[in-house]
Amino acid sequence: MATSETGTDSGTDSGIGIDPVYRSDCPSRPILDQIADKWSMMVMAVLDKPTRFNEIKRRLEGVTQRVLTQTLRRLERNGMIVRRVLPTSPVGVEYSLTPLGASLREPFGRLYDWTVNHADEIRAHQRDYDQRLQS
Repeated sequence: MATSETGTDSGTDSGIGIDPVYRSDCPSRPILDQIADKWSMMVMAVLDKPTRFNEIKRRLEGVTQRVLTQTLRRLERNGMIVRRVLPTSPVGVEYSLTPLGASLREPFGRLYDWTVNHADEIRAHQRDYDQRLQS
């Protein structure tokens, strides 16, 4: 994570003294929002080979057609995936990872592994928290 050059945070809204990465106008924010989105991560995980829309939808239980379409468009816009129209009748479309998108496989894999390895502990914390709220 980036650190500020001054090492201080004035806490003001003027942006003076605030690490640029934490500013509301930091260009990384929309990118982080996109790649940290659950459906984006899951779509990219299933694209181990060129895959048609309906196959992606079948593999991602719970995703709606609208959300999947929006997710694919954002990923394509950001250069993470490429959409290819197939010369079939009816016309088909398939999606695949670009080299940029493929470069996220390793960090996504680590995040996924961390999530699986800590899921029980996190659920236990959630139960404890919920019980404290009910008391």
